[in-house]
Amino acid sequence: MGFFEKLKQGLTKTRDDFNNKLSQVFSLGRKIDEEFYEDLEETLIQADVGVQTAVELTERLREIEKKEHIREAEPLRQALQTEIVKIIKGSVEGENKNRFLLKGGRLNIILVVGVNGAGKTTTIGKMAAYYHSIGHNVLLAAADTFRAAAIEQLCMWGECAGVDVIRQSSGSDPGAVVFDACQAAASRGSNILIVDTAGRLQNKTNLMEELRKINRIIEREAPQANVEVLLVLDAGTGQNAISQAKLFGEVVPLSGIVLTKLDGTAKGGVVIGIANELNLPVKMIGVGEGIDDLREFVAADFAAALFAGDNEEASNYEVVLDD
Repeated sequence: MGFFEKLKQGLTKTRDDFNNKLSQVFSLGRKIDEEFYEDLEETLIQADVGVQTAVELTERLREIEKKEHIREAEPLRQALQTEIVKIIKGSVEGENKNRFLLKGGRLNIILVVGVNGAGKTTTIGKMAAYYHSIGHNVLLAAADTFRAAAIEQLCMWGECAGVDVIRQSSGSDPGAVVFDACQAAASRGSNILIVDTAGRLQNKTNLMEELRKINRIIEREAPQANVEVLLVLDAGTGQNAISQAKLFGEVVPLSGIVLTKLDGTAKGGVVIGIANELNLPVKMIGVGEGIDDLREFVAADFAAALFAGDNEEASNYEVVLDD
């Protein structure tokens, strides 16, 4: 099964829930009036796109209705789908930002942050497996030294992915682990270093200082590195995912989102809210338990999978390589 087919299958709950809710609003013969728009806004909020995005989409449809003199519900439904696709795809520049993380000819360091339970360590393992499978020299750093379980879990994923893990004992200085990892990446010729970090958002002061220290070490030990900071979010948390992103954004400069567990939830509509409200690209998505079920986010594919009919033939997913 190609990844697009997995994505389409994984979005079944979201697609069915989303389209069922919209069908109630855009019923045949529905009058376009204030009650219609109130129902539409409420339905979009229930579909986890977020209050701000629901209001904006409703206002866009009002404008389209007036401009094009629409009198029936079905043309407005098509207009809504078009507007949602625009949000997911973003601008051409935004789409390019989504397409990849890596810069050629230098070390790429990916700091991965997120609350415990979001699937952060698992995501790192899958990310390592993906990039290793397409020929990159990948190294992992177990800098979440606060939890011994996180270190052991990352080592297990490293073994499954066929990549090495730089680690120290539980309770060690995370900065020391990152220092060792930068040194190891240089000596081994690695072009990707993925760093697991602590997820203790409830203590923002300590977390901020820890991440600042890690950043200083990276700047000193790998000054030419391309550094990404990715936030892992569990799609099943719905609107809480947007709240988490805002809180982490106060702690560390995020460059993108990794959205996990899309296959187990009907709340995949949160992608729309994230794309619209946070000005942060969704860079990778997870649609299953398997080691190869995490891939780079392709907005056009996501939009197609979100609105695809059950009998629509899926196209092959194209792997995006770095420059």
